[in-house]
Amino acid sequence: MKPVLIDTHCHIHDRDTYNFALSRQQISEKFLKKHPDAAVSPEDFEPEKIIMRAHQNGVMQMICVGTSHEDSLFARDFAKKYRGDGIFWSYGIHPDEADRVVGQNISISDRLRPTGSKPSESAPITMGRAERVAEEMFAPLPVAIGEVGLDYREGAPRPGVAGKNNQIKLFENMLQLAQDQNLPVIFHVRDAFEDFFAVIKNFPKITGVVHSFSDSPENLKRALDAGFYIGVNGLATFASEIPLPPTERMLLETDAPFLTPRPFRGKINEPAHIKDICAYISATLGLTESEVEGRTTENARRLFRLTH
Repeated sequence: MKPVLIDTHCHIHDRDTYNFALSRQQISEKFLKKHPDAAVSPEDFEPEKIIMRAHQNGVMQMICVGTSHEDSLFARDFAKKYRGDGIFWSYGIHPDEADRVVGQNISISDRLRPTGSKPSESAPITMGRAERVAEEMFAPLPVAIGEVGLDYREGAPRPGVAGKNNQIKLFENMLQLAQDQNLPVIFHVRDAFEDFFAVIKNFPKITGVVHSFSDSPENLKRALDAGFYIGVNGLATFASEIPLPPTERMLLETDAPFLTPRPFRGKINEPAHIKDICAYISATLGLTESEVEGRTTENARRLFRLTH
């Protein structure tokens, strides 16, 4: 029987990202020498072919995750076009966007319900004008709010106290949106867990997943104690210090086109590699692939309320 797997976090809707990854791959002599038969043509990464390869490898559902207002609308349109192929989407504004959107008073933290008139997709979202995105956002419905959160990595484009404050303000707006709409959250957290947990405690009803967890065992335990799922992707296959959650709280993800798992390092990532991540988890934890597949798929369907 074919496996049924879910990629709970990918960016296959983002053609600019894939074109960038392709150009990087095409000029890499080292990669081409090691993988002379690898697909490097842009045609090989057209959406239909990405989805087809995912299905051939048992990955039957994929969530396209938004990282800005504009990118989320691309994810929405992609999910609408490929709804019959198991594609879903989420609405998110990544912490990288915080200085830009908070500085412009962009917020969608109150209600999100249609008001009749359909705005231009390029129109800004101003404070108190959440209705501006209502018709854009809810056709079809997103399965989550995310990716949203905090990112204090050294060298990240948000230096100083002001940048952190903008991130926190944006994060709070996104959490309020999720709470108002009764949607789970896809969290992005990097070197910011103290502030993350400080903000989260003010939103006790929030459910979600800590995407691409790569922090300490102590923060893993705190996230699990808070009731969150943990996203595991290709990073776990080549960064051995990353602690793994129990499969009862694990979701599988690719973050495609990034974080390609072993043994495919250097190649563009895609949802088909969920199968390889599942195999790695199985071998590492001493479980059958069927056990990992079953538990993680059920977790994803429960959290995001995905239909079979």
